[in-house]
Amino acid sequence: MSPGQRQIVRALVDAHGRTYAEEAGIRLKDTPQPLYRLLVLSHLLSARIRGSIAVATARALYDAGLRNPRRMADADWQERVDALGRGGYRRYDERTASQLGEAAELLTERWGGDLRRLREEADGDLSEVRRLLREFPGVGPTGADIFLREAQLVWPEAGPTLDRKALQGAERLGLPSDPDRLLGLAGTTEPAVLAAALVRAAVDKDVAEDTLERAG
Repeated sequence: MSPGQRQIVRALVDAHGRTYAEEAGIRLKDTPQPLYRLLVLSHLLSARIRGSIAVATARALYDAGLRNPRRMADADWQERVDALGRGGYRRYDERTASQLGEAAELLTERWGGDLRRLREEADGDLSEVRRLLREFPGVGPTGADIFLREAQLVWPEAGPTLDRKALQGAERLGLPSDPDRLLGLAGTTEPAVLAAALVRAAVDKDVAEDTLERAG
């Protein structure tokens, strides 16, 4: 743990340390609507599309009133397509519009629109939470990772965790690939915040270069 590595982590967190949920305007709490909005955001972020577009699209869906699973399910397909388009999510808009509707119906019918009930069904087993999340159309392994990476702020059993994409960011910055060492370097920084910052370094070369310049 060299001082240089601590400086890099501090520079990264200071400049880029906010969760994707925060960027999307989600005040994450262990309550139904914020958790649902995080699920939608995780779905959007898991596609091969810029994170900024996924975040803008999550905001556009919210602004269109598609804020909870019942409203999402009740909206017609074109309404969802239009909201996705306003966010810039055009490459995947038709398929994603269908998946969002199907996922909202599943959440409503099976868990009463409340992801906390999914968590209860898993009974503290994180691998089971991950499996259940993957039952939502459009939420594969990557989407489940994103959801849990952010949800560790309010679901303690999900953390502390730095997923594969976060560790790719650490590698780009010349930091250790061991999650425990990275968490140690970050001190009191929330793991979800550190993870999001590392992911930004992984997916955006400019973030990595800016961080190294600030730490230098």
